[in-house]
Amino acid sequence: MIDLQQLTIVKARKHLDSGDFTTVELVEAYLENIKKKNDEIFGYLEIYSDVLEQAKRADEMIKSGNASALTGIPIAVKDNMNVLGKESTSSSKILKGHIGTYDATVILKLKTMGAVLLGRTNMDEFAMGSSTETSAYGKTKNPRDTSRVPGGSSGGSAAVVASDMALASLGSDTGGSIRQPAAFCGIVGMKPSYGRVSRFGLMAMASSLDQIGPFTKTVEDAEIIFDAIAGLDPMDSTTLRTGSTRLTAGGSGQAVTNKKLVVGVPKDFLSMKGLDKTMLENFEATIAELKKKGYEVKDVSLPFMKYSLATYYILMPAEVSSNLARFDGVRFGLSEQGKDVIDSYKKTRHVGFGEEVRRRILLGTYVLSAGYADAFYNKAVKAKKLIRKDFEKAFKEVDVIVTPTTPSPAWKLGAKMDDPLAMYLADIFTVPANIAELPAISVPSGTVAEENTQLPAGFHIIAPYFREDILFRVAKDAMK
Repeated sequence: MIDLQQLTIVKARKHLDSGDFTTVELVEAYLENIKKKNDEIFGYLEIYSDVLEQAKRADEMIKSGNASALTGIPIAVKDNMNVLGKESTSSSKILKGHIGTYDATVILKLKTMGAVLLGRTNMDEFAMGSSTETSAYGKTKNPRDTSRVPGGSSGGSAAVVASDMALASLGSDTGGSIRQPAAFCGIVGMKPSYGRVSRFGLMAMASSLDQIGPFTKTVEDAEIIFDAIAGLDPMDSTTLRTGSTRLTAGGSGQAVTNKKLVVGVPKDFLSMKGLDKTMLENFEATIAELKKKGYEVKDVSLPFMKYSLATYYILMPAEVSSNLARFDGVRFGLSEQGKDVIDSYKKTRHVGFGEEVRRRILLGTYVLSAGYADAFYNKAVKAKKLIRKDFEKAFKEVDVIVTPTTPSPAWKLGAKMDDPLAMYLADIFTVPANIAELPAISVPSGTVAEENTQLPAGFHIIAPYFREDILFRVAKDAMK
């Protein structure tokens, strides 16, 4: 019997290569687990019908000696990535029945390596939410405590890994949508530098902020998937060649292999209201462990970091209002007939989009409108530059900057659905990395007590642009 709870990509690779079990046997074990758990957790929207066929092809690759690091590895995919011949809806009614006519670049890379795509995972509609409660198809529950949210927007992708319904998964991160659910579910979630991973085939939310990244059980596994999906893509003009860099680590430019690393703590930012006492204590305990391992810890000043959330909630809705204008019911998905073309648009979008999506479209349209663009959008663009300069200055003194991943552990289902501002504040520690285009990762840092329950907490690490090597090194030492 395969022990899925203890399995990692590294361990599975050794077992598959040595013949301890086949890909088909491994996939069957996951399918059995999905059958037992998914009805309650609802991490998957769909299990692909050709999973066993994919597994058989992977076994053939292994037998012929053509296996890669991900050959035969069962991976789940967030529902906002195109998969050729498969439905992808961004968990929205407006795209129900939409079938991918091509593979997203990250999907094509996984297929080429022989990974087994298990199915598509639930998410907040069009990635708008922090709890996976805005999906048009149902709410996902946190496997660690099913009375609580798994985080969002990639909550389904986090939940299936945390509940051993997939060995790894892909999510997208616009303001924390990988790292926050990873923290809530007690697993690893990583957002690459902007431009590291192609967004071709990803249904855009906010194009200047979106990035695709992995959910895994270990940092080593996250690094394997990152290596597999990263790289220049002619189909995405924002991607850059691996090895390009705009910043150097710690201002020294030294290789990180033998160098004593310096960890920066933005004390002013952490002193702001809203951070649970238990989360701060958990964070400080992790910092103490890093000190024991030889890290130097230094206070850093990031004066504009406190404006990140406000900046994000202007830039993101503005891009949402533009990107979602393409969903009109004419070419694919839901279509409601009106008395004329404009009326059909209105009816289709009213029925097809959920409340949170409509809210953000309206916000975005407002901040871009005549008379308000200068007051809101253009100021947010300037603030983004100042936030980025804050980080550039700090990284001349330190190698990484660390915070808790979230200000609180996972909250109860429904607790914040009627208070959008409270929901938005859950992104306070993760948003700055997206604004500054930096790589960031959340790793498990133990648990905190709430209502006589031990809930997962996350430790958040931000590295200089294109320095994922530093990010992974520190993350391995910080993970509990």
